[in-house]
Amino acid sequence: MRKLVLIAILAFASTTAVERSARADVGLGAFFGEPTGLDVKIGLARRSSLDILVGWYSDWRHDFDRGAYGHVTYLLTPMVGQGQSINVPLRIGIGGAIYDQGGHFNDDLNLGVRFPFEVALAFRRTPLEIYFEIAAKITVIDENDNHPTLDLDGGIGLRFYL
Repeated sequence: MRKLVLIAILAFASTTAVERSARADVGLGAFFGEPTGLDVKIGLARRSSLDILVGWYSDWRHDFDRGAYGHVTYLLTPMVGQGQSINVPLRIGIGGAIYDQGGHFNDDLNLGVRFPFEVALAFRRTPLEIYFEIAAKITVIDENDNHPTLDLDGGIGLRFYL
């Protein structure tokens, strides 16, 4: 009887551990703001992840032209506030961005370095996260010299964890 109880406890603990780690591994969602696009967050370790976004940005300095945009950012979570129904992770990061005013990544190609700060509301009982981000973006390569060297991006995002 003891062996059966021990096996049941171990089986339950292992499935619970798998569910928790799977929830933290991959998040799919959308980000609305500057830029707007589809977002994928891949967990690398306990408190680090890779954030990939592909979408567009509105270049308000040029009559709201739509430009193609993509970034890859390494995120670190130095602190997580914990509540009864939500966790509040604070994330900082560094990454690279590529953007094109024409919208096709074929002309006016720009490269930048971004430094985001992110605050999220991660619900404990559902695999859902709402996050707010503001990022300083420094343009390092600007083919036509038509983007500011320092720019702020930001908005709100939603991720569903698989």
